[in-house]
Amino acid sequence: MNYILFDDNRRDTLLPLTFIRPVADIRVGILTIREKWEKFLGVHTSTLTEEYLGKKYPLEREQNNILINGSVMPDKALVRSILSLLPNQALVEEDCIIAMHLTSEDIDNVQDVECEEIIYKECFLCIRNPWDVFTLNEAALKADFELITRGRKSAVPDASNTLFHKENIFIEEGARILCSVLNAENGPIYIGNKAEIMEGCLVRGPFAMNDHATLKMGTRVYGPTTIGAYSKIGGEIDNSVIFSYSNKAHEGYLGHAVIGEWCNLGAGTNNSNLKNTYEKVKIWSYAEETFVETGLQFCGLIMGDYTKTGIGTMFNTGTVVGMNTNIFGQGLQRNFIPSFSWGGTSGFKEYKIDQAIKVAQRMHSRRGLEFGENDQEILKTVFNLSFRYKKVY
Repeated sequence: MNYILFDDNRRDTLLPLTFIRPVADIRVGILTIREKWEKFLGVHTSTLTEEYLGKKYPLEREQNNILINGSVMPDKALVRSILSLLPNQALVEEDCIIAMHLTSEDIDNVQDVECEEIIYKECFLCIRNPWDVFTLNEAALKADFELITRGRKSAVPDASNTLFHKENIFIEEGARILCSVLNAENGPIYIGNKAEIMEGCLVRGPFAMNDHATLKMGTRVYGPTTIGAYSKIGGEIDNSVIFSYSNKAHEGYLGHAVIGEWCNLGAGTNNSNLKNTYEKVKIWSYAEETFVETGLQFCGLIMGDYTKTGIGTMFNTGTVVGMNTNIFGQGLQRNFIPSFSWGGTSGFKEYKIDQAIKVAQRMHSRRGLEFGENDQEILKTVFNLSFRYKKVY
């Protein structure tokens, strides 16, 4: 059987996190949604997504294909129901198709295919909005911890550390932790291969840091929080998800937030996550092109990939920042900053695409990676898409 993870209209509601990736490549918990499915199924998956992402994330088809909604996270009961689907059957819930069993020919006309609908009545995890990434992070992290560590033995930490509830702490071989406090009373703690927790860090679970990630000296972490691979984190962080290759290396508060890949938060960057009036937070929606209710009292910052902030940058409650922006200046920034913007409280100008590509190439090169033609074309497409969201600077 061939497995394909597909994007539906939730992709637009999840912007700016989906500008350069399919929905399934969003990280929630320890793993991305794709990694969860591939571990459950024991197979490689491909993607049905926007045309401009297709070269980097190509579709692979066979005669028999199971298409799975990329916003849905697997569990044992859901996987059993999906594997039991017959050709031209679809597993559905109220507002979405969870999965379909289709032939190769039907994939080309997936919108017009008539399938027998099988209603799925069990609960499952699913991201519908950007803030779901941090609100569902605790449940996803606990599920991933069980999936990754089942039947395995943790490495032994250095004796200089203080650990509470060691049974809920898993350390991969090659990780380095010194003179820190890890408290897994409220949820598991997972430390990836060659990750490092420097001296004096205080960590409360649920918490996960992926391979080669770093907590710098004296970092304070409140769970549920996830740090992506190769990211460097300092200061104070609370209930946030930071994707891979992003840095918040200095003092400053980040709470109830989602930060994309290749971002850099300058020293003293802070975000508010609670309104002074204690009202529920509204946040910018790309799909609705206006501010929408989140239903949350705590909601901080949603930041797209390749965005950077200057020293002392301040974000208000419920702020959405697009990708490839450079933000600086005194005072609280706008609640919505479109992609490819350069500036801050004193005004913005356009971040030129040629310059953005050069910077991205340098960033990737520093990590021994290539920013290739497919990446460049994706960035150019997003640059053109961003004009509809820009007002007069």
